[in-house]
Amino acid sequence: MTLHRALFLLAPLAFGLGLLSSCSSAPTRAFYVLTADGPAPSGSGVGIGVGPVALAGYLDRPNLVMQENGTRIAVAESHRWAGKLEDNFARVLATNLGRQLKTGNLRTYPWETDEGLKYQISVDLTHLHGTSEGDAVLEATWRVYSLPDRKLIATRSWSGTEALSKDGYDELVAAESRLIARFAAEVGRTLGAKR
Repeated sequence: MTLHRALFLLAPLAFGLGLLSSCSSAPTRAFYVLTADGPAPSGSGVGIGVGPVALAGYLDRPNLVMQENGTRIAVAESHRWAGKLEDNFARVLATNLGRQLKTGNLRTYPWETDEGLKYQISVDLTHLHGTSEGDAVLEATWRVYSLPDRKLIATRSWSGTEALSKDGYDELVAAESRLIARFAAEVGRTLGAKR
């Protein structure tokens, strides 16, 4: 094989690798955080620990995701979470629970000691994404443990959708934050019934 022929055959491969390289180094344009409805009350109250939060595999990434159809997920390469999604989710859930139950005695996983805590809420986050229909989706299974005995006292599942009021990733994250507030209200009702 001549050198000219070999270079001709390798050219498409080199072009493809260059294209992949340029795609993978696309600059990140924006970082996002989920937000609570407002600050939790200061001071004491019933002690609540939130976490751990386990993410479904498709969420365990720095990128925001969209469901394009029933089986296809698109990853937003230039739109990313500002930190670990599970940590941000736990903090927002804890703050909203504090507002719901009027307590400032809140911790997120991991914490050093159970002292002062009455409940632990662990969450399996199975869905948190946008859809091509213009909705945000949240689905989760959660468990309540009494502390310090770590006895399981409730297991529930919750799912909800929230319509986006306009297009864009800012509104998607805002809608996901509203879903967490609704989820917290459901968790809060269960905890309120146990008190």
